[in-house]
Amino acid sequence: MHLFEYRDGRLHCEDVDLTRVAKEFGTPTYVYSAGTVLDHYMRLDNALAPIDHLICYAVKANSNRTILKLLAEAGAGFDIVSGGELFRVFAAGGDPAKCTFAGVGKSREEIEYALKEGVYCFNVESEQELEQIDNIAGAKNLRAPIALRVNPDVEAHTHEYIATGSHQNKFGIALDHIAAVYERAARMRNIEIVGVQMHIGSQITEAKPFANAIDKVAPLLRELKSKYAIKFFSIGGGMGIIYRRALESGPGKWWRDHGGEASAFSVRDYADAILPQLRELGIRILVEPGRFLVGNAGVLLTRVLHVKQSGGKKFAIVDAGMNDLIRPALYQSYHEIVPVKQPKTERERKISKVDIVGPVCESGDFFARDREMPELHEDDLLAIMSGGAYGFAMASNYNSRTLPAESLVRGNKFALIRKRQTWEDLLCGEMEPL
Repeated sequence: MHLFEYRDGRLHCEDVDLTRVAKEFGTPTYVYSAGTVLDHYMRLDNALAPIDHLICYAVKANSNRTILKLLAEAGAGFDIVSGGELFRVFAAGGDPAKCTFAGVGKSREEIEYALKEGVYCFNVESEQELEQIDNIAGAKNLRAPIALRVNPDVEAHTHEYIATGSHQNKFGIALDHIAAVYERAARMRNIEIVGVQMHIGSQITEAKPFANAIDKVAPLLRELKSKYAIKFFSIGGGMGIIYRRALESGPGKWWRDHGGEASAFSVRDYADAILPQLRELGIRILVEPGRFLVGNAGVLLTRVLHVKQSGGKKFAIVDAGMNDLIRPALYQSYHEIVPVKQPKTERERKISKVDIVGPVCESGDFFARDREMPELHEDDLLAIMSGGAYGFAMASNYNSRTLPAESLVRGNKFALIRKRQTWEDLLCGEMEPL
């Protein structure tokens, strides 16, 4: 579910009118619902209750320290892909012993840092990386806990940029070769084999690919459990969320609130598909959700600057740009966009097609093309929905635009959790040449 709905004609996040947030913090501003994040975490945790498990939140989805703290306090571990993400987890009060360190290009500095702090496991992506970790651990007279990332060559039916589980992707070690790499790892004095990891992709909209991947890897798991007494099997994340809800209601009805499941398939469908196989393995299971926990827990508030007619085209130019939310430009992603003030009169409800675009000097700077919207006017406040994952986390200073603010709602209270950058901040770190 998500906790965004219209009340008395205005869009609310939990019990807070979003016009209040915009008035207090300006636009563009990301707004996150603490209740939604925690609800999604608890739903998944409860669905996996029949097995020994640990939910490791994928920090890359949204790395704001306040979001990490919410999840750490709920009992989550963390899936990290950089030393910087580990540093953020520390700053949020997270436990390094519940952190798995993934990524195909870990640097020496990052590996040394993670070893020093005692991460739960390194998810190793190649034989070259295995050698590097062994050498670094040896120099420090330590043993590094590792899980090899297996590439099961499973079609995830998602965007090619976020598919990770086929032989055409850069991630992991081929299933038919991984047993030999484990044998090699077992001979390394400074390596401790603790698990197996896989991840087949992101924004997967059906449960079957997860079950298929587990089926393919299960024989390997049994063999490794027998040989090396591995402690866990990490099945990755990738559960897709609903980006299109309101269009189901038909033209002119899309501003009605649509609750229900946050994921593209229910948590129960997911659990039903994977629990039978996982129970048989009799080993601790790690899951690494990111988007599922935070995607529908956030919106990007933006204000209409101008409405422009050019030939047969209508454009609503807003103050947020592709530097604030790049997903539509990068992935051709759909985000529902709704007015914060609910249309009431027949004139307000009149639907027409409009391109919703930002101020960045790129033709790719758009949030929607030919989108059916009610009549829009200068100064209207809009909410770009499902912006909690890969929104601010992928933001940039392109066109020397300042990064947006971030805020959190909990019940009837809201607070700033990241200040909007200033122009002076844009120069931070720059130096005069010698």
